[in-house]
Parts: sequence; structure tokens; C-alpha cells
Amino acid sequence: MEGRIPSLLEPKLLAGQLYWLEQRPDQQGRTTLMGRPFGAETAGTAAHLPAEELTPGDWNLRSRIHGYGGGACALGQVAGQAIAVFVDDRDRCLWRLDLGPAGAALNEPIQLTRPAARAFGGGLIDPWRQRWIGVVEVDGRDQLVAVSLLGGEPVTLHQAADFCGYPTLSPRGSHLAWVEWQQPHLPWERSQLWLGCFAAAGADGTGEGLGEGLTACRPVAGSDNTSRQAISVFQPLWTGAPGALAADLLVACDRNGWWNLERLVAAEALQMADLVQPLGEVFAPPPAWQPLLPMEAEFATPQWVLGLSTTAWDGSQLLAAACFEGSWQLGRISWPSAPALAPSPQPASWIPFDLPFNDFSGLCAENGVLACLASAATSPAGLLELELAGGQWRHSPAAASPLAAEAISRPEPLWFAGYGGAPTHAWYYPPAGGATPASPLLVKGHSGPTAMARCGLNLAIQFWTSRGWGVLDVNYGGSTGFGRAYRQRLDRRWGLVDSADCAAAAQAVVASGQASAQRLAIEGGSAGGFTVLSALCFSDVFRAGACRYAVSDLEGLVADGHRFEAHYLDSLVGPWPEQRATYQERSPLHHAGRITAPVIFFQGLDDQVVPPAQTDSMAEALGSRGVPVEVHRYEGEGHGFRSGAVRVAVLEATEAFFRHHFALGCP
Repeated sequence: MEGRIPSLLEPKLLAGQLYWLEQRPDQQGRTTLMGRPFGAETAGTAAHLPAEELTPGDWNLRSRIHGYGGGACALGQVAGQAIAVFVDDRDRCLWRLDLGPAGAALNEPIQLTRPAARAFGGGLIDPWRQRWIGVVEVDGRDQLVAVSLLGGEPVTLHQAADFCGYPTLSPRGSHLAWVEWQQPHLPWERSQLWLGCFAAAGADGTGEGLGEGLTACRPVAGSDNTSRQAISVFQPLWTGAPGALAADLLVACDRNGWWNLERLVAAEALQMADLVQPLGEVFAPPPAWQPLLPMEAEFATPQWVLGLSTTAWDGSQLLAAACFEGSWQLGRISWPSAPALAPSPQPASWIPFDLPFNDFSGLCAENGVLACLASAATSPAGLLELELAGGQWRHSPAAASPLAAEAISRPEPLWFAGYGGAPTHAWYYPPAGGATPASPLLVKGHSGPTAMARCGLNLAIQFWTSRGWGVLDVNYGGSTGFGRAYRQRLDRRWGLVDSADCAAAAQAVVASGQASAQRLAIEGGSAGGFTVLSALCFSDVFRAGACRYAVSDLEGLVADGHRFEAHYLDSLVGPWPEQRATYQERSPLHHAGRITAPVIFFQGLDDQVVPPAQTDSMAEALGSRGVPVEVHRYEGEGHGFRSGAVRVAVLEATEAFFRHHFALGCP
């Protein structure tokens, strides 16, 4: 059962060692640091991996920055010593752990910062100055800060106007690049790439004499709230061949409508004079960027958390993951060895690796090897280790699949006419034994709502197909992976486009003779739960629904929302409070009288994103009218269930609820 399998997060390579975070549902979601040599022979299951837990016991590596966290652990080398700096969730402080040559812990972790009302995340190790550089969220704003590896209070390097993340240090240590964005926008709507210098007077470009303070900070790509064109940037990365005088700066940018890669040649050679204008003068235009690989594919993903990675540099070549119509490829990007500085240089080439996987994330690379997370329709998510020269690879899942390959339902792409007739995508999983006109169908609305339905092995989906259900995982309008225009379909239309697309997808499967119109159910969590309730309110397609920590009252979400999403509804629904009437029109709680289908609710009592009161109010409004309702509440759970036992219980209760109301026999 998927709810019992550990989640693997944020793999990192360092001096031939592979490290990763492992979130354990059987330990209430505790996350620990694991490590082993790269390429170690495995037997394919976590129990046989020659890996060592580096933070055993009660250590819990988790960042709370921006509410969603990410980037809880940074690794690097200082004077030949491998070091990990991580956030421990018990006190929210930074801790240092020294690692031996074989990746083993050399000592107990050392506390670097004191407990305080702040959140750290998304950091890196600065070996030149022996410090951690990262983001701290304090008093409602983000700062780039430095913390000595010997301990001490954070030193502010740069005060962001609002949010920042993804700092990355240039190969010579002279420049820092990072991403910033400001309310009311989210980073996938409008964001900027910033660049600053550490160079002090007399710096020689080798790291000798480099200053500690960050100066000449300015945006060099993307857009802010005043820009005419909305542009988003993702994951800055420094690249440069060995011996190059100055490294290039790479970023994914969607100014052409797709998150494509662009390059700023020799960005590491930029000096303070190139970045700052004399006092009183207008900023010069940003440096010229070169589109590296223009194509209708996405080399990025929405930045809900820090620590995401879709590109990597191994020291001599660029590796990337790219999404083509909802399916991911892993490949190498090559370009001429002496790139022209002309306005239209020769484009690079995309060379995909021949691998049996179609979902990739968390890329890292060094010295001719790459590691990432990978899965496929019949392979669970696991660590992929790839030797770039010979193409040899190993895949180590967190746990072996409990299903034989022939028992797994494989996703089939489905394109259908969605809201307004727009071509819309979904993954259809046929039930075991084949679909008939009498088959029940479960439609899934992903969370986010700016997320996507991925096609790696999902045991929760297989739970349903093994019991005779077809499953439809819908990339409704607003999903990522299909370009900016597809994402913007949801602008001001949340609750309309998503619910209509889910209904249209279900009707397309019914029309094909693969499901019964009387046995259509829909389920989702968070924003996906809002889609469920909207579909039940504003259409008569579905006969039952299941909601996990679902949004039901948009006005309440405005009042209770946290900083990261404080103005998200401005783009999804409309400006608040000017569009109060629209918020009421779209809120299922105000239209509970339209719902006649049975609904089951699941809610964590510690949820800070969608408070339990929303679920309680919606369930009461339905139950008072005689609509069949079940409510399951869980102590100690927040927004997104971390306990494996809870996740399994949710799945089993949902299936029993649907089976009862559809008068289906036991599976």
C-alpha cells in the first residue's frame, strides 16, 4: 500500500556519495538523512540498500518556510570536509553534521542557531567563507542570510521585497543568483532572477580576497508586478566547462509561453559596474539572454516548495528533465563548444536518454554521473543513478512494487473537449479485467490547483483499478506541463474550468463505452477537494464525492490563508474584496443546497491552510438536508496527511463509502 512506503526527496551528490531525504509514514512522517556510495549494488528494495541513516532517532529534517517548506538540507565540502546543514523540525534551528569519507556521520549534530520565530530553508554551503547561505522567513518577509558553520546568528545579505528562494553560488564564489517574487503573484505567475556580487576590492577571481557582503543586487531576468509581460523563472544554475574564464548562468523562463532554458553567457564575469548604475540614473536594461532550446516543452515545475531541481551540471555537460504533454523525459543538452554571441546563436540539441521511465525530478550531477528520482507506469518512485558516458543505470525504489507488471493498469493519454471546447488532457487507467459500459469510474482532481497529474506508478490508483474501477487523472485547465496559456485557463475561473473539465473527461469515458454514467465518483484534496465540491454543486455528472481537507468557503480561505497564498485567489477568482460577490457565487458552502450526491470528508485537526471549520460547516450544511455524509477527523494531522496509517485508512474508507452508495459487491 502506497501510504506505508517512504517518500524519497531531494537527492544530492557529493564527492562520490549519494544522499537523500527519506520521509517515513510509519514514523508520523519523520524525515531523515540517508547516504551511501553512488552506484552501490542493490537488491531493489530499501531493506537491501547499503545505505546508512545519518540522523537516526528523533531528528526530523523539515523546513516550514512559506508554509510548504522544502530545501531542508544542504550539503557541501569545506577544506575537504563533507558537511550537511539541516533544519530540525523540533526547534526550527539550523544544525551541522560532519560526514566522513564513506558518507558516515562523524559526530552528533551541532546546533548553529537559536530557537526563534522564523523559518529557514533552501540553503547551500559557501566553502569560501565557511558558512550556510539560504533563506529565512521572519516578520512576514524573506531575507537571504549567512550563518557561520561554527554557529551564530544569521547575517543579512539581502532583504527581499517579499519572497525569495533558490540561491545558487557561482563556481568561483564571486556571484550569487536567486529568485524573487512579490504578492499578489505566485512564483509561477511572475518572478525574477536576481544577481549579486561578493567581489571586494582586489579580488582576483579565484576566491582569494572575495568579500563576505552581497552587493550590486539587481534583477536580470523575468518580471515583477509592474512589468508589461508576465514572466516566470525557475531554478538558476551555473554552468561552465573546466578552465572557462567565467561561468554562464542558466534559468528556465516562460517568456515564449513555455518554461524553456535561457543562458546568460559569462555571467560570472559581470562586475559591479555592469550591475549598478550611478545614483540618480535609470537602471540599464538587463543583460542579453540567449534562448538555449526553444520548444513546446516545460523544463520547470511550479515552485510550491524550495529545493526543486529539473536541471543539473556535472562539470562539463548540462542535464535536464523536460515535460512533453504530461510525460517527462530525461536528457542531455548540447550546444556548440564556442557559442556565438550573435543575437541568434545556433540552438542547442535535446538528446533524451534511452530509459524506461517517464517521470523525473530532483536532478543532481557531478563528474560524469547523475542522480534523480524516477518512476514509470510499472516502476515505483526511486533513486535513479546514471553513468553518463556508458549509459549504465540503476534504479532503487523506496520499496519493491507489490504488484506484478501484468497486474498494473497503465495510463492511457486522453484528450477531450474541456471547458469552452478547449483541448484538455487526462490519464485514463482502465480497470483490471477491462472496462465495460457498467464499470465504475473515479475521477481525480489534483491539488494545487497549479500542479499536474503525473504518470509514474501510483499504488493508490492501482488500489482502485484492482477493484474494478477505471480511474481518470485529469490535467484540467490550469495544470502545469502544457505551457503558460494552458495554466492561465484557470485565471478568474477557478471552480468553473476545473470542475467542467473533470465532468467533460468523465463524460468522454462514458461515451466511449468504458464506464457507467450512474457510477461516476470524484475525489480530491485541498484545491482538488474544492474542485470536487464545485463539480457536485454545478453539474449533475457525479454520483458521489470524496474530499480531503477541501476548500469550501473562499471568503474563509482569504481570512485564514497563510502568507504564501495570501493573494492567490486574486488570480484564481478575482481581487478581494472588490469581487466578494464572485467569491460567494463560487463557494460550495453557499450552494450546498445544490448537492444531492453522498460525500465523505477527511480533515486534519491541525490544518493551518484549510481549517477544520470549513469541513465541519460543509458537512453540517449537507447533513441537515439529508444528504448522506461521513466525516473523518485526525488528531495531529495538518494539510496533507503524513501518517501512513491515516493515508491507508482514508483510501479504504473512501472505497467502502463509494461501494456502499453505488451498490457494488465486495472487491
